[in-house]
Amino acid sequence: MSFLNEVLAQAEHVALPMPTFVYGLIALVTFAALGVVVWSYRDVANRHQAKAKAYADAHGGARANH
Repeated sequence: MSFLNEVLAQAEHVALPMPTFVYGLIALVTFAALGVVVWSYRDVANRHQAKAKAYADAHGGARANH
């Protein structure tokens, strides 16, 4: 463990290219954008109920939902 401590003691401090709150802001914007993408797919299965029923009837299968 002393070797690791020696290496860490000798390491120079590296300045970040941006203020630290910017990293959080980038994460927040990224998660918000991904949330909008997920939200845009809501209720997609119900938009095609007639097509799913026609397919199930044509192939002799029961619909999985409802």
